[in-house]
Amino acid sequence: MSYYKPQEIAGITADNGTAKARNSAGAVVVLGFLAGAFIALGYLLAIRVMAGAPEHWGTITGLIGAAVFPVGLILVLLAGGELLTGNMMAVSLARLVGRISTTEWLRNLLLVTVSNFVGAVFVAYFFGHVTGLTGSGIYLDKVVDLAGHKLEDSFLQAFWSGVGCNWLVALAVWLCYGSSQISGKILGIWFPTMAFVAIGFQHVVANMFLIPAAIFEGYYSWGEYILNFIPVWLGNLVGGAVFVGAAYASVYLRAGRSPVARTSQQQESYSNKAG
Repeated sequence: MSYYKPQEIAGITADNGTAKARNSAGAVVVLGFLAGAFIALGYLLAIRVMAGAPEHWGTITGLIGAAVFPVGLILVLLAGGELLTGNMMAVSLARLVGRISTTEWLRNLLLVTVSNFVGAVFVAYFFGHVTGLTGSGIYLDKVVDLAGHKLEDSFLQAFWSGVGCNWLVALAVWLCYGSSQISGKILGIWFPTMAFVAIGFQHVVANMFLIPAAIFEGYYSWGEYILNFIPVWLGNLVGGAVFVGAAYASVYLRAGRSPVARTSQQQESYSNKAG
């Protein structure tokens, strides 16, 4: 079976969300660091590609950057990682259906937020600033320009941009859970992720790389970053937990209705903690 029906994906997501929430703190921190670094590497790749494109290409440049950015989420979901935006959907769904406690839910989101930040800033500083990949020329110009557009949004604009972003990112995670084949997982991840980047929505973990990368080069401030971080974090939470997690839980996992039974082999396939 290469594709699971939505009600089966809901059960798989509840299982994964429960496993994530009950993972050890040490494992969450390591996997969270890796996930933050993977998303940052995807963004770094997009910047290197977009910055060198001819100016007359216009919006095609953004589409090209959006097309390569999903490498980061593919690494998170297939190589292994704990990504805040994905957990905002999966762990929240597990909480909504009563599989975990509120304390377990909060613990996971807080640990993943911190570890994702450390991983993303690590890439921004050592690969961006120290190595110079975002520190000069057209690459620095692109980082400063992109960061400036993120920071100029009002609280409400940043919040709703965050909602739109994680509606799509959480759907990418959902579609990944819906396939048992690596090719299907990659395709499921790729297109919703590419869509959010091309639209220009704000992703809290991507911003953990982009804005600090500009700060390390002497642009903007940490105070400005915090004013962006708060609404985007909240918007991403609503996008993942409400528009995906709660929506599908209310349909497929409501009281008295169980997801379609899965074989033990299928269950084992999705008992991993990646995503």
